[in-house]
Amino acid sequence: MSGALPFPEIDPVIFQIGPFALRWYAMAYIVGIGLGWLLIAAALRRVHLWPADTPPMEKAKLEDLLTYIVIGVIAGGRLGYVLVYRPLHYLQNPIEIPMIWTGGLSFHGGFIGVILAVYVFSRRHQVPLAPLADVIALAATPAILLVRLANFINAELWGRATTLPWGVVFPGTAAQDCPGVAGPCARHPSQLYEAGLEGLLLGLILILMTFRFGALKRNWLQTGTFFLIYGLSRFAVEFLRQPDDFFQTPDNPLGWRLDFGEWGLTMGQILSTPMILIGLALLILALRRR
Repeated sequence: MSGALPFPEIDPVIFQIGPFALRWYAMAYIVGIGLGWLLIAAALRRVHLWPADTPPMEKAKLEDLLTYIVIGVIAGGRLGYVLVYRPLHYLQNPIEIPMIWTGGLSFHGGFIGVILAVYVFSRRHQVPLAPLADVIALAATPAILLVRLANFINAELWGRATTLPWGVVFPGTAAQDCPGVAGPCARHPSQLYEAGLEGLLLGLILILMTFRFGALKRNWLQTGTFFLIYGLSRFAVEFLRQPDDFFQTPDNPLGWRLDFGEWGLTMGQILSTPMILIGLALLILALRRR
């Protein structure tokens, strides 16, 4: 395709020492969670941001919260991928379920895992759930941004074929399998679209709401904004993102239905629709309260 951009040659492995390899994907989670920790710490230090000038917890509990979140992301993300995306494969190969280094984490599964982890932390440490959820919504966006960039480096989760000048020619046989396209097949860099919308844009909005407009004084306002904007962004990008190919294989007998849905929806859109509805409900709840 004329005007297509070549895929940049970036090694997915940052460095390797013997059998140990540090990949950009793992680094994205590490740095993203670290930046999220800094954002939460900054919000907790500024007592004037909170209702009655009282943060929901002491900074000393932040390390425990981080542990809960990491467990929720990994366990939820992996189980979501196993149960929704490739159930038959892992039913036949259960020993592969804990092998997260081979790839396979679902965002929506990890998101549910974080929700459960935060709920358990809230109950065990007697921390109010609403303000805790609001500050975690603020902290989630750096990891989303960096992980989507890592998806691009890994040349995975690319978009549908396009003739637009910023289309990228991704490497690999699967990426070049574009029916009706003669020559190199350019695709939407949907990973970068998601990084810009779900990570950068949403992150800037939540940072401004927190530190400039005092959004943390209204319980559930930040959480509702996160749910709504993430859900809408993911729903929109799905129109340009190539559906996962293993939905069409016997590995997932429900693939035909989950992939495009009975109403022409992709799996990502099906999973994002409840997020949009929950976000609207939380925003209405937050704005109606004094």
